[in-house]
Amino acid sequence: MSVEHYENFPVASILCPPALRPAVQAIYHFARTADDIADEGDATPALRLAELAAYRADLQAVLAGQPPSARWAPVFGALSRRIVSHGLPAAPLQHLLDAFEQDVASPGYADRAALLDYCSRSANPVGRLLLHLYGVSDAVSLQQADAICSALQLINFWQDMSVDGPRGRICVPAADLEAHGVGVDALRQRIDSPAARRLVHSLCLWARGLMWQGAPLALRLPGRGGWELRLVVQGGLRILEKIDRMDHATLLERPTLTVSDAPLLLWRALRMAAPRS
Repeated sequence: MSVEHYENFPVASILCPPALRPAVQAIYHFARTADDIADEGDATPALRLAELAAYRADLQAVLAGQPPSARWAPVFGALSRRIVSHGLPAAPLQHLLDAFEQDVASPGYADRAALLDYCSRSANPVGRLLLHLYGVSDAVSLQQADAICSALQLINFWQDMSVDGPRGRICVPAADLEAHGVGVDALRQRIDSPAARRLVHSLCLWARGLMWQGAPLALRLPGRGGWELRLVVQGGLRILEKIDRMDHATLLERPTLTVSDAPLLLWRALRMAAPRS
């Protein structure tokens, strides 16, 4: 349900209804390309922002029914066809670009509310786009999708601490760092400690709570979409379980899902019931 959706949860992605796959792929490639502009290579922040501005201009063009530039023609050609065929709304696509521009600035987050505000642009728009494809638009479903998407984004952050810290990407809110007595330098230098593990444990509890807030949507969404979402939820929870089992040492190691996790995820999706307390 974020840019990482197809990277972390390939089993779930197989269940996407064939009629919707071209639209889902178009959304994914739009977001993936923008993410790469913001995050890959050694370009300066100014150049990244200029590239994202050009990318946004192409988005505005296809939203207005005009041809994009030739630069990202495959991305925007596919997206423009799905905008027409599925009536994709403009706001979630624009919000994704807002998040990637924020990534370039790397502002840090004062507290959990600030990080959730970022998630509202970086992850939640993709969930809302997918619900649009399924024809679901009621307020409760949108709120639950937001909770799942934000949870997935947070799980990805806590999963990637050993990678993000050395790159200077600090996603842990300053208030949480202060509460646990962990400095930013400890994240950048991957300094493991009991305090750092308690910090990760607290952050994972937060993400798990959000995931269970949104989980009822997976039980209510009909057809293959519901089964796909069940697997996405269980995939996120499985990563949290792996973090627990490594005693929250994600400054040292990055836990991942593997093919061997698939049978367990399928079994848990099949038996999935109302959220536990």
